[in-house]
Order: sequence, then structure tokens, then C-alpha cells
Amino acid sequence: MASEEEEAAAAKLERFLQWLQVNKVELRGCNIKYCGQNKGFGVFSSNDVSDGVLLVVPLDLAITPMRVLQDPLIGPECRSMFEEGEVDDRFLMILFLMLERLRNNSSWKPYLDMLPKTFGNTLWFTDDELLELKGTTLYRATELQRKKLLSLYEDKVKGLVQKLLILDGDLESEVCFEDFLWANSVFWTRALNIPLPRSYVFPQVQEDQDSQSSLNIDSGVSHSDISAGDLTERKDEERSKVPGVDGQFNETVWVEGLVPGIDFCNHDLKAVATWEVDGTGMTTGVPHSMYLLSAEKTPFQMEKEITISYGNKGNEELLYLYGFVIDNNPDEYLMVHYPVEAIQNVPFSDSKMQLLEAQKAEMRCLLPKRLLAHGFFPAGTTSNDDNGKGKADKICSFSWSGQRRMPSYANKLVFPEEFLTTLRTIAMQEDELFKASSFLEELVGSEGVRQPTDTEVRTAVWEACGDSGALQLLFDLLQTK
Repeated sequence: MASEEEEAAAAKLERFLQWLQVNKVELRGCNIKYCGQNKGFGVFSSNDVSDGVLLVVPLDLAITPMRVLQDPLIGPECRSMFEEGEVDDRFLMILFLMLERLRNNSSWKPYLDMLPKTFGNTLWFTDDELLELKGTTLYRATELQRKKLLSLYEDKVKGLVQKLLILDGDLESEVCFEDFLWANSVFWTRALNIPLPRSYVFPQVQEDQDSQSSLNIDSGVSHSDISAGDLTERKDEERSKVPGVDGQFNETVWVEGLVPGIDFCNHDLKAVATWEVDGTGMTTGVPHSMYLLSAEKTPFQMEKEITISYGNKGNEELLYLYGFVIDNNPDEYLMVHYPVEAIQNVPFSDSKMQLLEAQKAEMRCLLPKRLLAHGFFPAGTTSNDDNGKGKADKICSFSWSGQRRMPSYANKLVFPEEFLTTLRTIAMQEDELFKASSFLEELVGSEGVRQPTDTEVRTAVWEACGDSGALQLLFDLLQTK
């Protein structure tokens, strides 16, 4: 016997499938099914299709910056802000999602009802949950993003959405930060890069064409005229069109956007489908459409989940953006970071900061974790390969350079030389600082007629202190990860 949760999900899905049908979406070789509370909905194979086209969605249904700017309610209020650079294209789509969620009779309700109410990414963590990440890059990124979103909400979003709701005749809906946070998470977890025809992104429409058009172009898509209760009655009505979609499709512009239907595909390292745009209808028979294409060489098994790839992302990024992690993720990265503010607590911090600025120091490095499977050295290297010759060749020839013998591991470490130079500088002792300063003074003169180059500073730091302190500091940083 189905639980209340499953029954509610089934009812939402039925309304959504009707909504897709009204808007001319074609599920040719797949179905959308409920996967449980943790996973939500997913796309599954239903029957074999000879051309591999599983799902076709008219481009008019995609939530893109263009459709937001063409919306009769939100477009006029946002167009000047967008053209003057006050907001970006992502802001437009997030604002649109938030507004449609709050509108009493939104034609997008069947789609929005299918989306999660809360998310697992770190922006939704409780204070106690977030404390478990303290000391990590993810913790700091989450804190900064929360503050940024709250500031954006107070400065631009709250008043604008309230105004738009009043213009829409809604005097009762309350606007809160959680609605904005929800819309932000919906965008970042579901947006795809869409290869749109240039004529679709930049439609050339003249005012006289607008006035003479017999089509309703107020909103650009049919569902803008469809309420949740009108689904079955309006199936045969003519679709509205975004102005200019009948132009030439000879150039591609990549645009971020949400594509209802395709955005229910979940992520997998071995994706079984990709998405493409059919401008002419030659592939799908539906001009100006986006379609889900099988990447499999053999027919799908029945009920096999159809997944796409969100890109090569480490678990830190997956958790931050999507709210999940992958066991044994081959794209897992390790971020080693020395916080700038921590330098204030080391001896001779002012002198070291000057050296770091002069060498354009890299305060962090990002490494695929697989490179660390063999410690500090990549697989297949030996301690005496090249004798560090490659690195020695890069050292500048000054009167004082070359005195420090290059170690055998010099050309083998997986950590970037720029980052190691930063650690050398931070770990320098007083006598080493004095020695490096003397080296540089010899180059530029006591009067400082010129500033030393970043290469000269790095070379002086190496000659003054070597790697002992840097490697110990690197070990300490790794111990904290």
C-alpha cells in the first residue's frame, strides 16, 4: 500500500506530465518517476528509440535570461537593471523562480511543485552542521556566500519582489529570505549550459513587426497563459512564440538555463545521455527544441535510469553546489591553503608579506587526490630522475645563485613550485630573511632604483632558506585536512 508521501508524489507527477504535454514536450523513450525522499524524481528508460532521442523539449519552455526579460511582469522592471550591469543573467532567473513560487496562480506551479522544498547543500546546513566544517575552505565559502545572498536579498530582491507581487494583484503573500535561498538553490542544482542559436538569444524584432503580429508574444511560451486548473482544457490552443525564433541558426551561443523535463536527470560519473539543441528540426522533427540523446551504443534496459554528467567535480564542489558526495570520486581534489590572515601571527610578518606580494605569491593549490596516492611524488618517478636538473635550469644566474645544491626530488614534487615558494617565505627564519634581503639589495641597489621581479624574489628566497621549513609547513597543513 502506497504511503502518503508516495501518493502525494504521484499526484504531483501526474499534474506535471499533463503540463509537459500541454507545452508540447515529448517523452519518446523515457518516463519520469519518483525515486524516494532523498533522491526525488528521476528519468528512466521506457522503450527503445532507434534514433536515440529520448526526450524533446521546445526551447520556448526553457527558463533563460531572454524569457525573463520578455516576461510581461518581471521583464520591464529588470531590463534596465540588467542593461546597466546592476544584475547578471543568473540573478534574473533566480528572481523569476522566486516570484513564480510566490504568485498565487502561477502557470509554472505544476513544475515548481515537483522541485525540492529544501536542499542538502551547505547553504542549508544548520549552525551545528556547519560547525563540523570549520577550518575548511568549504566552511569559509559557505559563510561568505550566505552573507552575500542575504545582502543581495535585502538590497535588491525583497523590495523588488514585493513590488512585482503588488503589480500582479497579490497584496497578501509575504516575502522572506528562505524563498530567495530556495530559488538560488534551484538554479544552481538544475541549470544546464544550453547551446542556443544566436538568433534565439539576440532576436531581431522591430516594433512594427510586434504591432502587426497576430501571435500573443507577451510571455513567449504557451504555459504563461495556462493555470494549474486549465491543463486539460487548453491542450489544443496555439502556442505563443518568442519573437525572432525563426531566424538563421548558423551560430551557437552558450546560455545557462533550466529545461523542465531534462533537468530531472540525475548525475552519474558514467553518464548515459547528453543534451543537444535542434534548431531546424532535422534531428527531432521539432524545430527550436532541446533533446536528450542516448550516449549508449546498445539499447537501454527497461527501467534503467537515464543520467547525465554535471561535470568533473570533486566532492567539496558537489556538496557545495548540489548537496551530495560520491564515494571514491575520481575527480576528488585536495585544496591546500594558507590563510592570508594567519600570516599576521607568524614572526616577521610584515617583511614576509612584502616578499609574498613581490613574488605574486600563490596562497593555495588544488590537486587531484589521485596524484597523492604515492605521497609527495607522482607514480612512476624515482628519487634520482634528472637529479633535479629541470628545476635547476629555471633558476636565474645571479652572483649569489646556484650556491644551494638542488635536491634530487626538486623536479618530482606534485605540489606546484609557486606554492612551495610561498611556504618557503612564510617559514623563513630571521637570518634567512636577512640573507634574502641582502641578495635582492645586490640586484636592485641599496637605493632601490627598481623593484625586484617576482622571479628574482623567488630565487633569492630559495637560495636563502631551501625547502626544510616549507616541507615541514606543508606537512602541518596536510595534517589539518
